[in-house]
Amino acid sequence: MSYWQEALLILGMMAVTFGVRYPVLALSGRVRLPTWLVRALGYVPVAVLSAIAVPIMLAPQGSIALTMANEYLVAGIVAIVFVAFTRHLLWTIVLGMAVFLALRFLT
Repeated sequence: MSYWQEALLILGMMAVTFGVRYPVLALSGRVRLPTWLVRALGYVPVAVLSAIAVPIMLAPQGSIALTMANEYLVAGIVAIVFVAFTRHLLWTIVLGMAVFLALRFLT
């Protein structure tokens, strides 16, 4: 693929992404959404994050690994328990990464 083909591909992806998202953002101030929909949309970030994180935690090499040797799973469980008690996102990320790195490089 040449430089110009890559540039056109990136510009095309940018145009499609912008074209799909801009109308929603432009109309968001003018259209009043029902309360039940606003409440439901509050769960979207949690659902997306779960859809990304859970497969990585449960099957890091492609097959399910529910063992203590799975650093992703152990660090994820530690982070989930920590955030359940503290509700502090930054410290949860720091602790989860510290546990993951300790398990990965110290064992």
